[in-house]
Amino acid sequence: MKTAAPISPYLGWLSLALMQPRKEAKPSAVGPADLVLGYATGYDAAVIAPFVRSLRAVFDGPAALVVDRRDDVLALLAEHGIEAVHPEVLPGWEPHAVVARFAAYVRLMERWPDAVDVLLTDVRDVVFQGDPFDPAPRRLEVFNEWEDGVLGDHAFNMKHLSAVAGEEMTAALADRPCLCVGTVIGPRDEVARLCRIMLMLAAVPRSEIGGAFGADQAAFNLAIHLDLVRASIQPNYGRVATIGMTPGESLRAVDGCVLNPDGGVSPILHQHDRHPALAEAVHARWGGGDQYHGREKSRSITDRSLRLRRSLMRRLPELR
Repeated sequence: MKTAAPISPYLGWLSLALMQPRKEAKPSAVGPADLVLGYATGYDAAVIAPFVRSLRAVFDGPAALVVDRRDDVLALLAEHGIEAVHPEVLPGWEPHAVVARFAAYVRLMERWPDAVDVLLTDVRDVVFQGDPFDPAPRRLEVFNEWEDGVLGDHAFNMKHLSAVAGEEMTAALADRPCLCVGTVIGPRDEVARLCRIMLMLAAVPRSEIGGAFGADQAAFNLAIHLDLVRASIQPNYGRVATIGMTPGESLRAVDGCVLNPDGGVSPILHQHDRHPALAEAVHARWGGGDQYHGREKSRSITDRSLRLRRSLMRRLPELR
């Protein structure tokens, strides 16, 4: 009798993460409202405090962050009325958190069935300088992170696009806008559909590639540029200012608010930690007196061993 070929570890994980019925918290009784979701495991309260405090200065609607069980983090979120959700531990292989977060977002959105618009956002390097939902998005919005460049100019994106989709498709998309997965906003159902499509696109290569750091960015650009989901590509420095690629001399902070090169202010500021002086100004305003850690942290022996293992696994064949 023939035995079935083994599925990939990634697909095995994905079936558990999305398809298996599990006991969930009851749906929120908030009613129609906008919703903010983020994934912030691995951080202490001092790192996420600017995100939390700046969000609550401009938005009083429902928000939830996936976080570790740390007393300082839980106290911070409770103080500001943000729901703390802990990552679900599934048996067996797991992808990198940057991929796993999109399965968590799908599950979380099920708890807010009446949510109107949803913002999925990075946490460590994001602060809010205005209401993120003003004006209300008319459809799914995605954001260009590099107004003067395209995918082909960005080595990180090209590397991971090639790993996920192959060199031929990557070359065909090289002249498209460089979109950033760190901030996405739009109607609840469209955001959830994007998450599911990205998770399935990440199943195309071997598990240790589709589940690796950078696969989220590749799947995101594929989903949008192949028109698998309909989205409005927004220019930089509008609703979102993604400033990691912006020359530092064209940016300045005034009273802890970071101005765009044209002097305007975007409601969502992303990647401020790429510019140490700006990050210090942001933390001085929103950090609540906690010590600013800076962007880089020393890696433990365990971290380095995990990175070595992942690098090795990406080079081994996988039965599919």
